[in-house]
Amino acid sequence: MTTPTWLKPGVYGAAIGAVLAMVLGFSWGGWMTGGSASEMADKLAQEQVMSALVPVCVNMSEIDPDRAEKLAALESASSFKRRDTVADAGWATIPGMAGPDRNLAKACEEALKANAS
Repeated sequence: MTTPTWLKPGVYGAAIGAVLAMVLGFSWGGWMTGGSASEMADKLAQEQVMSALVPVCVNMSEIDPDRAEKLAALESASSFKRRDTVADAGWATIPGMAGPDRNLAKACEEALKANAS
């Protein structure tokens, strides 16, 4: 069986074009693998949950009868202990949760600091 002379350059062109399309698609075209998309969706979901729960945490701090003492402890705590101070105050424990959420405590501490200034 004889193959036409144009077939070999055509096959090479198609292979090079496919590789080039993949490289450009993944680097500039916004394509991504399923794993990357899943990681991005998980991160976005976590951020949205935290942004929805921060007002609950701030509200819990506002209705706490010992708010002044706990805020004073928060102000006097070192920067790397403030998250633990918010968690120990009970403000980062949403009703129905077994214990405080560290990410929520950090976000709540930042919101409380922003509200204080």
